Amino acid sequence: MDKEKENFYADLKQSVREMKQGKAARTTQVQLSPIAEARFKSGFSQSQFAALMGVSMRTLQDWEQGRREPSGAAKTLLKVAVHYPEVLQELAA
Repeated sequence: MDKEKENFYADLKQSVREMKQGKAARTTQVQLSPIAEARFKSGFSQSQFAALMGVSMRTLQDWEQGRREPSGAAKTLLKVAVHYPEVLQELAA
């Protein structure tokens, strides 16, 4: 076996040992948009949150992905969702 393959297998074995020990070589942090954060804090699915906001699911997805901005009234409701998610839960009940 050539030296390159030996190094590859040694690195692979070391990686497996580290995984078994719970060590992560890399971590990924996903930054939620403020709209997605509001929905997440409220505990709703996209379809539930869209219905509560009175918009289509496509519109909500566009907001969450930054393709469109919510209107003034929707922005206010989103602020309520971030700071007081229980209020939205009560509205949905």
